[in-house]
Amino acid sequence: MLLSIFCLFVVVVVVQFLYYIVVFSKFSFAKPQTATPKRIPVSVIVCAKNEEENVRLLIPLLVEQNYPQFEIVLIDDASSDGTLEVFEEYEKLHSNIKLVKVENNEAFWGNKKYALTLGIKAAKYEYLLFTDADCVPASKEWITSMSSQFTVEKTIVLGYGAYEKIAGSFLNKIIRFETLLSATQYFSWAKLGKPYMGVGRNLAYKREEFFKVRGFMDHMKIRSGDDDLFINQAAEAKNTTVCYMPESFTHSRPKTSFKDWFTQKRRHVSTAKHYKIFDQNQLGIFYVTQLLFLLLPIVLLIFQFQWIAVLSIIGFRYIFAWIIMGFAAGKLKEKDVMYWFPIIEIIVVFTQLNVFITNTSSKPVHWK
Repeated sequence: MLLSIFCLFVVVVVVQFLYYIVVFSKFSFAKPQTATPKRIPVSVIVCAKNEEENVRLLIPLLVEQNYPQFEIVLIDDASSDGTLEVFEEYEKLHSNIKLVKVENNEAFWGNKKYALTLGIKAAKYEYLLFTDADCVPASKEWITSMSSQFTVEKTIVLGYGAYEKIAGSFLNKIIRFETLLSATQYFSWAKLGKPYMGVGRNLAYKREEFFKVRGFMDHMKIRSGDDDLFINQAAEAKNTTVCYMPESFTHSRPKTSFKDWFTQKRRHVSTAKHYKIFDQNQLGIFYVTQLLFLLLPIVLLIFQFQWIAVLSIIGFRYIFAWIIMGFAAGKLKEKDVMYWFPIIEIIVVFTQLNVFITNTSSKPVHWK
């Protein structure tokens, strides 16, 4: 019995090794990117529902972008606070701001995808750049950096949506590590020609890609997934690329309580069951092997079965994972979270298990 567990443990580490060395290294060891401005007209699209405080911070930063030709499409999704008034105020001040007002619709009530669809149709330009109302661009070169990765063939650009650093907060490190791991996964698979998701905090695509797949129609009834489910359906090797220049990042405020972050992760994870079968399997295998890597050695060490070999394998796994993730963290400016890597990884793995168990018994809450 113990021999079988040991053999399974070895298989688990081999699978993890293949993920890190074959898949994740595609991003971790990728060459630094440079921005060659394309000077193509861009429509920046922001959808907001009850985000009065956040949009007051975001809009001035969008207006100040160093880019020759762009518009800002502000979508008010039937807000009940002062969001619409803020949008109208800035629309009067800037000629390149377009306001889209979404009224409550019985068929699509509270559905962000419906609001986004109206904004996409109202956009003047063909190249669309998305961010969320609670995000801010990392630099005045955000539009330049993201749009620079467009080519004739590459019409979908996956960007990085980072979370702000909070000094002295261990929860903040956990959140940023989980975001780093997720980005390493979707960037790496995109580089391998198997893109499967992106984040609405920082995402760009040509409008024709939206209409090729009938927009969000195939998953309109699923409240979440305006970013990852769309990319899972529309993205392929030929039309998708990534952008990871620091100037291209967006930043948003992270949750400050474990309960709020847990609720957020429930929403995010709930869409994964609608991914393509290959993507569900590759994500499932990775997370199952992560969990087994933590559980199997405990049994082996309790019974002192090949404990020297077990400890050596554990050490080997942490070394290659630490190196690969360390390079990825360097690219995404998240190096500080790697100092806590073993501990944070354990917390994230068991949190994900808890999210999965909780989501099987109740549905998460989505768009406000």
